[in-house]
Amino acid sequence: MIQKFGNQKRRNNDKTPSFVIVRAVLVAVIFIITGTFILAYQSSSEDISNLKFGDVAPKNILAPNQTVYTSKIKTDDTRRLAENSVSTIYTTPDLNVARKQVKHLRAIFDFLDTVRADPYGTLPQKSEWVRSISDLTLSNTIIDEILITSDHDWEDSKREAIDLLDKALRDEIRETQVRTVRRRLENQVPLDTPETQAKVIVALAGSLIEPNTFPDPTRTDEAKQVEVEKVQDVIEQLEKNELIISQGQIVRSLHLEKLEAVGLLNPQIDQFQLYIIPAFLLIITTIFLGVYFAQYAPQIIIDGKRLILLACLVLLFLAIARFIIPQTTAINYTYSYPIATLSMIVVILIDLQLTFVLITIVALHVGYLATDNTLSIVIYMILSGWTGILALNKGRRVSAPIWAGLYVILVNISAILVFSIAQNGLSIPNNLGRDLLQGVMNGIFSGGLALIGVPTIGRLVGITTQMQLQELTRPTHPLLRQLLLKAPGTYHHSLMVSNLAEQAAERVGADALLVRVMAYYHDIGKMQRPYFFVENQPQGVNVHEKLDPKVSAQIIISHAIDGLELAKKYGLPRVIQDGISQHHGTTLVKFFFYQYVKEANEKNLQVNEDDFRYPGPRPQNKENGILMLADVTESVVRALKPGSAQEIDEIVQKMIAEKLEMGQLNDCDLTIADLHKIREAFVDILQGVHHPRIKYPDPVKLKKNNGDDDVGNDDDSNQTTDTSGVENKSVSLPVKLDNITREPLSKVETKEKRTASSPQAPPSEPIAQPSKLVRRE
Repeated sequence: MIQKFGNQKRRNNDKTPSFVIVRAVLVAVIFIITGTFILAYQSSSEDISNLKFGDVAPKNILAPNQTVYTSKIKTDDTRRLAENSVSTIYTTPDLNVARKQVKHLRAIFDFLDTVRADPYGTLPQKSEWVRSISDLTLSNTIIDEILITSDHDWEDSKREAIDLLDKALRDEIRETQVRTVRRRLENQVPLDTPETQAKVIVALAGSLIEPNTFPDPTRTDEAKQVEVEKVQDVIEQLEKNELIISQGQIVRSLHLEKLEAVGLLNPQIDQFQLYIIPAFLLIITTIFLGVYFAQYAPQIIIDGKRLILLACLVLLFLAIARFIIPQTTAINYTYSYPIATLSMIVVILIDLQLTFVLITIVALHVGYLATDNTLSIVIYMILSGWTGILALNKGRRVSAPIWAGLYVILVNISAILVFSIAQNGLSIPNNLGRDLLQGVMNGIFSGGLALIGVPTIGRLVGITTQMQLQELTRPTHPLLRQLLLKAPGTYHHSLMVSNLAEQAAERVGADALLVRVMAYYHDIGKMQRPYFFVENQPQGVNVHEKLDPKVSAQIIISHAIDGLELAKKYGLPRVIQDGISQHHGTTLVKFFFYQYVKEANEKNLQVNEDDFRYPGPRPQNKENGILMLADVTESVVRALKPGSAQEIDEIVQKMIAEKLEMGQLNDCDLTIADLHKIREAFVDILQGVHHPRIKYPDPVKLKKNNGDDDVGNDDDSNQTTDTSGVENKSVSLPVKLDNITREPLSKVETKEKRTASSPQAPPSEPIAQPSKLVRRE
């Protein structure tokens, strides 16, 4: 929900729950510890003693003296090359493999002889029997040739296949050579063998070719060990002032070995400077922010979601500063640090006033990280961040971050030019163009990152932004377009409810935009069955007259459930979904309930009140409470058609008092004073919509000088007086207006004929002055 924390003050009788305090303390401790590691890691990274593999060298590093050392890395590399140079050693061919395969082939031939000699088997059956031999992979042509060849040729084929397999398996065959050996079998068949017979021999023998020699890991490892032992240690020498690593070069293992050899790696670290100072700064920062929250924004502490988000954002931007803020003056990227992104995100998602304080604190920490021009950097960060705050205009439009980014560019460029003039006068330094480019990129990145980050973070943590709500107010939204087409009466009812709710929210200090958007979508579930709701029914047609009251009640109640499902399907924010599910609370559909009770009494049936009650929950905040009151008030006033402001006021008071007495407003923090303001807002809007209309005068004839009638009725007067007492000249109307009259309403009608067509209207009962509200003065 969109909340305005900056202007809220804690009431005297409010007490912060203990778990909220514990949670805030826990967040503060984690914030201090994490922030300390971020700042400490940054402050120690300029020391080459903390260089690690993959780091970028901050400067040229030279050997302080002449050093001779054994390079373990190069020695290991040389030994690894020697080890890899030894090929895998294989065993001698295993003749047992040949014997086994030849024996297996003979067994296959015995089976094939039996198949060939079977006088009762058909050729297709015999083919299936041959194909069932698992160790053979034979084509249909080869199988047919085996079955139809003559006995003489078959005996020759068997003998040649056994000889061919025996010869092939006597040679060395490795696992990777099986395919090659099979391809060479065809060249080893005698040349005087017919081609078809040769293919049968090759197919039978080739199917049983298997590797007969295997890797010998023992002999291979022994050979590798012999080669490794031949390698001598590699001795390296560094001369004094010899370059070990250049500035900007990626640190590799050899660089670290050289630094360790010359004694530049891992010296004693000053723990006080490394950790104590950053920890002290963050403790002071946390205490300051805690006091600020307690005094001016206590709801941030209560809302753990925003408190955690705020801590994570500050830590994230401190980590970004750790990588952007330079450690040397050689390369400076300070002006590209997008602090305005932080200001935009905090303004939109958390609080505007807090952002000014927060940006100042972050700017001071960025100055602590910098090693040069600290004051200029702090001023630049404050100006850039504050510009993002002031230019955002509360982030009510999607394009707001883009425009804010443009203003940040202008301020960045101006600040950089002022700093340049202060340091160098009117002369143009070499790095001015680079700094100006960083200022421009800073604004572009700030606006772009905020545009992407705000909705992304909002969805992740469940915070709905003003920009999202503004987008949902567009009538081109698919749900609103469907509502207008499928349920136009509900659509216009929703517009009226939005006007009532928005005005009431402004008067009680609630979120007016959120209430308006909730009102737009609160009845979208009626699209599923639009004609079951009175505002969408044709004149005089009520489908509920033919339905059981219990069924009608379930249909009416289902619009809240259906609306919630549609909201989830179309990805509406959680606060809008809450408005859909809570705008009726747990109220009773009285009209159908009373009908059913009457029928149940006549038929001696049991009545379950839960079948006629909305599932709820009751409104959980002011916005949802206002939406409930606006919805029921608009529906009843539209149904009863009051004729005066007094009657409207009585209806509004009755509806508010009814919800109050039913306990539907117990969870939404609306006070009696708020309810009086809501009543006044409703009456002001409704009396402007439902005011009595003027009865149009009847048309009259305009007499000409000769006494002939021109148009209209017979009347000798050319003047008429309307119901308001204002004298007007009559004119001829181009269209005859028949039946367009309005009788004045002297009192609110509550007869059954008015409520019978409205499923949501309350049962017939007189409008009484509620005891809990005072008559509007």
